[in-house]
Amino acid sequence: MLNVSVVNKRSNSSHSDVRRDVHNDVHGEVMRRFIKHNQRYTSQRRLIVTVLSDSDRPLMIQQMLKRSSNTKKVLAQSSLYRNLVVLEDVGVVQRIFSTDDVARYELNEDILGHHHHLVCSKCGDIRDVRIPESLESSLDTALAKIAKSSGFQLDQHRLDLIGRCGKCR
Repeated sequence: MLNVSVVNKRSNSSHSDVRRDVHNDVHGEVMRRFIKHNQRYTSQRRLIVTVLSDSDRPLMIQQMLKRSSNTKKVLAQSSLYRNLVVLEDVGVVQRIFSTDDVARYELNEDILGHHHHLVCSKCGDIRDVRIPESLESSLDTALAKIAKSSGFQLDQHRLDLIGRCGKCR
């Protein structure tokens, strides 16, 4: 049986130090990217990165707004749109589209770690999923062969598994 794990970046345990270290690593990398692009890493942008790094899936605008309302600072919708453009430009976030054509956002894979997505064809929900390293390696090899036979230089891959989530089955 294949062992896949749905990614859950949130910690329900009392290991707040571990979660703080993960946030510091993410925010440190994001800060480096902002410096490289001569941009400011503002508190609003930091909040967006925190909301995305705490999520186990790519988020829609409304989901980000709702999750930010649980914090001391609240994101305004217009500010969120403007800041997402900047976060995309400096290579911090990427847009993911589902079967419902609604944009969702997540941290770039080189910050978040390589993963794939489970996409519900009925409701459009997307979940992050990781596959075992041995399978990932076999997949990389097979995809590189396919690309090479087509005269294509493969840089990376993204795999979306499309089906129905538990709520829609």
